Amino acid sequence: MSPRPMARPGGRSARVQEAVHTAVRELESEVGRDALTVPLVAARAGVTPSTIYRRWGDLRELLSDVAVERLRPEAPPENHGDLTTDLTTWAEHFLDEMTSPPGRAYLRDALLGDPDGTNAGQCSAYAADQVDVILARASERGERAPDVETVIDHVVSPMMYRILFRPSPLDAAYAHGLVAGLLDGARPESPLVNGRDAEEDPARGAGRR
Repeated sequence: MSPRPMARPGGRSARVQEAVHTAVRELESEVGRDALTVPLVAARAGVTPSTIYRRWGDLRELLSDVAVERLRPEAPPENHGDLTTDLTTWAEHFLDEMTSPPGRAYLRDALLGDPDGTNAGQCSAYAADQVDVILARASERGERAPDVETVIDHVVSPMMYRILFRPSPLDAAYAHGLVAGLLDGARPESPLVNGRDAEEDPARGAGRR
């Protein structure tokens, strides 16, 4: 079961969060991420440093919180009228966003300041919720559709593994192949390694001889 999305804070808490998040985003563009400090963010946000320490603990956890909010989808997945197109389009957009320089930076910050895994769970919930919308539409149209966790296992997880641990170039064809492998039983192609298919790379094949 996917983690339930965290509720956004309300009242003064929401105002503090918005002011601090805005301060982080502005200062990142002005002075760069490496120059950020809690006192600098606090001064820009109009709060005391102790407010930030009480709520977020330290700068790393604050940056993680900001990153998770930036990774929140802004709209439901596009509806193209059939499961294959809907899921393929979503997977392509997801891969494009996560492999962009900002996407990689947000992922890094989200995970680095996440000691208990809460933020990782929230990012997972974002993807699961988007996939759930796509699958629900397909079911309403009478199409056969896998469950959410199957899509996560066969489409989202392989992309995230390669983004985080095997950062070779990934393109839309890779996302398309993963969706085809799930929905059509086709075997998705591996991303290219130095211009060749990963499975044809001699370094990988040497151990099987």
